[in-house]
Amino acid sequence: MKSITIKGSKRESVGKTASKALRNAGMVPCVIYGGEKPLHFSAEEKAFKGLVYTPNVYTASIDIDGQVIPAILQDIQFHPVSDSIIHVDFYQLFENKEITMNIPVNLIGKSKGVAIGGALRHNVRKAKVKALPANLPDFIEADITDLEIGNKLYITALRNDKYTILHPDNTVVAQVRMSRNATKAVAEGKK
Repeated sequence: MKSITIKGSKRESVGKTASKALRNAGMVPCVIYGGEKPLHFSAEEKAFKGLVYTPNVYTASIDIDGQVIPAILQDIQFHPVSDSIIHVDFYQLFENKEITMNIPVNLIGKSKGVAIGGALRHNVRKAKVKALPANLPDFIEADITDLEIGNKLYITALRNDKYTILHPDNTVVAQVRMSRNATKAVAEGKK
C-alpha cells in the first residue's frame, strides 16, 4: 500500500487554548494512538491534502522531529463552517498486528449485459478488509466482464489469501439490471 509522509512537531501543551493557538497559526493538532501512550503532535494543514481529499487509501508515515512512525488515518474532524481540518487521529501500525481498513473496489472489464443496454449498479465502492499492513492492497479489482443482464457479482468472487473481507457472503458488489433501452431492444427483437 502506498504511503504519504507527514512532517510534524511534538506538542508540549495540549488542551483547548493550545489547540486554538495552533489552528490560528495554520497548524492542525494531531494524536497517534496504539503505542505505549498517545503521542501528541501538530502538522501543517496542507500536509493532509494527499491523504484526505482523495478516493484512494494510503498509510501515513508520520515524521515527528526525525522519528518516523507508520500509521493510518483513524478519524478526522472538520470545522462546521469553513470546512478546514481542526483535528486528526492516527492509529499506529505494527508489522505483526492486523488492522481493518475500507479499501476501494474498482470495476474492470466491459460487461456483456451493459453492451446490450443493461444498467450497471456498483453497490460496494469500498470493502472492509482485515490484514497485516504489508498485505493491504491499494484497491481490490472486481472483473465484471461475464455479467449478463440480471447477473450479480458477489463479494465471494473478491476473496484473497492475503486479506480477509469482512462482509457477508451474499453481499452484492455489482449487478447488471434491465434498463429501458434493453427492454425496448428485447421487445423489438421479438417482433
